[in-house]
Amino acid sequence: MTPPSPLDALLPPEMARRAEEVGAAKVSMERGRLVALAGLAGAFIALGGIVSTVALAGAAEAPWGATRVLAGIAFSVGLVLVVVGGAELFTGNNLIVMAWAGGRVGTGSVLRSWALVYAGNFAGGLGVALAAFGAGLLEAGGGAFGASALGIAAEKLRPGFGQAVVLGVLGNVLVCLAVWLSYSARSTADRILAVVPPIAAFVAAGFEHSVANMYFVPFALLVAHLDPGFVAARGADVHVLTWSAFLVRNLLPVTIGNMLGGAGLVGGVYWFVYLRPRARD
Repeated sequence: MTPPSPLDALLPPEMARRAEEVGAAKVSMERGRLVALAGLAGAFIALGGIVSTVALAGAAEAPWGATRVLAGIAFSVGLVLVVVGGAELFTGNNLIVMAWAGGRVGTGSVLRSWALVYAGNFAGGLGVALAAFGAGLLEAGGGAFGASALGIAAEKLRPGFGQAVVLGVLGNVLVCLAVWLSYSARSTADRILAVVPPIAAFVAAGFEHSVANMYFVPFALLVAHLDPGFVAARGADVHVLTWSAFLVRNLLPVTIGNMLGGAGLVGGVYWFVYLRPRARD
C-alpha cells in the first residue's frame, strides 16, 4: 500500500486526536495569555461583522439570498483570522469537550477556561464596536452602513427565547464544524478553504453566534443612544434596542444554544464516534 503523502489532509480519526490535544493545551494555557488571545478573537469576529455589514449596506433592492451569501463569505474573514492568526474563540472552544470527555482535563478547568475566553471575547467585540462608532463608520456609504447595522441588530432581538436557543444551536454547529474541518489541514490554504463554506452557510441561513452579537448589537446600541439624529433622519425603528433586551433575549439564549450545538452535537458526537473507549470483543 502506498503511504499517505505528507500533503494529504488528516482523516477524521486523526482530526479527533488533534482536537483532543488542542483542547487539553487550551485549558492549560496561562491565564493572561488566554485572555489576551480571547480579546483578539472577539476583535477578529467583530472585524468580520464590519465587513459583513458593508456587504449588506445599501443592498435592500438586491435578491435576499444572494446578499446573505455574500455577507456570509465576507463574515468568514473573522474566523479565518482566528484560525490562521491564532486566537481563542468561546464558540470554537466548545470542542474542548472532547478533551474533557476523554479525561484529559477536569470540569472546573474547562468551565474556568470558557468563562475567561467568553469575557475576553466580549471585551474584544465591544472594543471594536466602540472604535467603529468613534471612527464614524455609521456614515459610510452615505449612512447605508449605519442603517444596515441598526437593521441587523433589531432583527437579532426579535426572536423569542426558545427560537434564539435553536438558532444558536444551528449557528455553532456550523462554526464548530468549520474549526473541526480546520484540524484536517496541512497548510494555511487548507485552513482557509475549510473555514469559509460553513461560516458563509451559518450567516446566510440567519443562524446566531454569541460572539458575533457582542459586536453587532452593541454597535447598534451606541448608534441608537448616542446619535439619535442619525436614527431620526433615517426613520429607523430602534425601540427594541436596549441593553436588557440584548443580554436577556439574545445573548443568554444564543450562548446556551451555541454550547449545546458546539459541545453536544459536534464535539460530543465526534468524541463518541472516534475517541470513546471500546470494549474488547
